[in-house]
Amino acid sequence: MDLPHPMTPPAAGQWLDGHLVSLRAPEPEDLDTLYAWENDASLWEQSATLAPYSRYALREYIAAASTADLYTSRQLRLMIDCKATARTVGIIDLYDFDPLHLHAGLGILIDAGHRRRGFGREAIHLIAAYAFSFLHLHLLYAHVAVHNAASLRLFAAAGFHRCGILPDWLHTPHGFADATLLARLSP
Repeated sequence: MDLPHPMTPPAAGQWLDGHLVSLRAPEPEDLDTLYAWENDASLWEQSATLAPYSRYALREYIAAASTADLYTSRQLRLMIDCKATARTVGIIDLYDFDPLHLHAGLGILIDAGHRRRGFGREAIHLIAAYAFSFLHLHLLYAHVAVHNAASLRLFAAAGFHRCGILPDWLHTPHGFADATLLARLSP
């Protein structure tokens, strides 16, 4: 009988399935959901989006994401599905993936109608477990507007610690705003 090598990591999928949510790659069926979220101008401040996305551009993104290599694209977007309803409730991204220094940024969006139910916290824990155990990253970080109390609480609940303020980091419709730099180290 062939036994797995003791250093062989478990399958990546084990880290993408929790009690409340599961994380998965975007599918063509997600086009309308992504279109709505990406074109919601009220979210652009947090996502650094500058212009609306066309359905064509998002369709191409979804198609490319199915074959994208994290080491080439330096980003990974996963859909967050509620396990109880099988509905997509959000998206979570690893961005600015740096395979040399072993860190990446983390961004998350939970649809307004599904917030404060534990979906975001569990999704962050799942992607962190994947990032630390499967990708062998050392650090995850996030930039959150200092006035975004809900996101600051979410990241704190998911084990992130405040490690600095980035002055005038975000350009908002009301002027510049500071951002809190949050980080979580690998266990």
